[in-house]
Amino acid sequence: MTSSTAPDTANDGPMLAADGRTLKSSLNRALRRSKLRALMLIAPLLIFVLLTFIAPIADMLFRSVENQIVSDTLPRTTQALADWDAGGDALPEDSTYRELYRDIFLAKERKLHTRLGSRLNYELTGVSSLFRKSGRKVEDMGEVYQDQFEDLDGFWKQGENWNALMGDADWLAAQNAWDDKSDTAQPQFVASGAVSTLLPLTAEMFTLYADFVQNEDEDNLAKEDPWALIYSALHQDLTSGAGVASYAGPGAAELQAAAAAAGDFETVVFREAFEDVDEDWGSLDVWQTLKVYSPNFTSGYFLNSIDMQKTIDGPEMRDDNEQIYLKLFMRTLFMSLVITGSCILLGYPVGYMLANLPAKTANLLMILVLLPFWTSLLVRTSAWKVMLQQQGVVNDTLVWLGVVADDSRLALINNQTGTIIAMTHILLPFMILPLYSVMKTIPPSYTRAAKSLGATNWTAFWRVYFPQSVPGIGAGSILVFILSIGYYITPEIVGGTTGTFISNRIAYHISSSLNWGLAAALGAILLAVVLGLYWAYDRIVGIDNVKLGG
Repeated sequence: MTSSTAPDTANDGPMLAADGRTLKSSLNRALRRSKLRALMLIAPLLIFVLLTFIAPIADMLFRSVENQIVSDTLPRTTQALADWDAGGDALPEDSTYRELYRDIFLAKERKLHTRLGSRLNYELTGVSSLFRKSGRKVEDMGEVYQDQFEDLDGFWKQGENWNALMGDADWLAAQNAWDDKSDTAQPQFVASGAVSTLLPLTAEMFTLYADFVQNEDEDNLAKEDPWALIYSALHQDLTSGAGVASYAGPGAAELQAAAAAAGDFETVVFREAFEDVDEDWGSLDVWQTLKVYSPNFTSGYFLNSIDMQKTIDGPEMRDDNEQIYLKLFMRTLFMSLVITGSCILLGYPVGYMLANLPAKTANLLMILVLLPFWTSLLVRTSAWKVMLQQQGVVNDTLVWLGVVADDSRLALINNQTGTIIAMTHILLPFMILPLYSVMKTIPPSYTRAAKSLGATNWTAFWRVYFPQSVPGIGAGSILVFILSIGYYITPEIVGGTTGTFISNRIAYHISSSLNWGLAAALGAILLAVVLGLYWAYDRIVGIDNVKLGG
């Protein structure tokens, strides 16, 4: 009898699922669908966190380095200053002042010059009023040329004539056919190619003027008189050798006559004109500030946050009487640590009592711990201001007890002492609750076992009970420290000049001085400090050892 074994071909290939796919492929597909479903479930929460937490932080970080307002408002001036030696003793050339005239004129029309002045005033006091004054006077500089062109020929007075000279033929036909009482939009200005080549600066300025009139003022371009800025640009083009003799378009005769007369016009020395507006335009400090802060991004806000300043020679420390932020940072860290320590000292016994008293008594005491949450923060802080003042309840009690003399009452308010007392009271529940939740999970039998083995009460507490409560101390400390380092309402009310935090300065720059860039830089540094301390805590203690019970 012979026997033969047939090959088992069923196991040669990969295992297949019911749908004909390989088992591995089907499993991967099922896992992808499961992950996608899980992602869809958390997507609303993720979007909410991105919009309300991540995006504001990113915007804050961007504002701390953003500086585009200078280059956007004074584009021609910043470009002209690129080749100027700011480290020397010479002021920029008159051509730079002429570019400044054009930039301020355009900024004044768009009402941006005051914003720029406010921005630069953070770096150099007095620049804000300088730009406001220049915005009021800058038009007079161009009117010198406007008056001479209009005296030469009445052609230059009419907006329709300027449209015919500067506009493209097709646009001009559409503009003339347009009815300003109709619902159709005014045809957008298109410059003539021939005139743009012949008079490039004039065409550029007129295009900006037309865009402003049509889109921002929403007025009829034909019924508006050109800016004085355009006349000064026309004079510069005509005196720069523009070959108008070959021009044969609209206004050719008037343009050629103006070219022949432009050389005899009274001219403006823009440097002298600006110094007549304000002598500070002859100061190197103003121009150096413009030069230093002309880039789109700056480190100036961060330098100011650590009592330094950005100069033409690089970062420099401010004078001693101008240094404030480093002291505020150190004060904030010190007082936050003191508040955290005082909360531990006061909260630990309370948490121990709550965890070890009978349930009925513990619940009553827990209500007292939670009671401050039902009272307004402002009310609690104001109450401390009343209690701690020299004629307040605390001092009156100490005088009555004979602890202090009536003429030697303690200064407990408008200083660091008042801030520490008030904030310890406000933040104490945030320390008690984590301690209680951890202590509640510690079995009392551990302490009894230690005592049965001969340990004293102190030894049983220190060697057995306390190590198990350390995670609660860690959780409460992180919570209290993070909250205290960012508090500003309580220090503002009871802190005076010596008990305020860096957060008070951030709030001031956001709501009062409107220096959002500096506020963002201070906030970014504070965030970095908190993250650094969190990292150090994790390295030393271990964040895994922090828990809220369970």
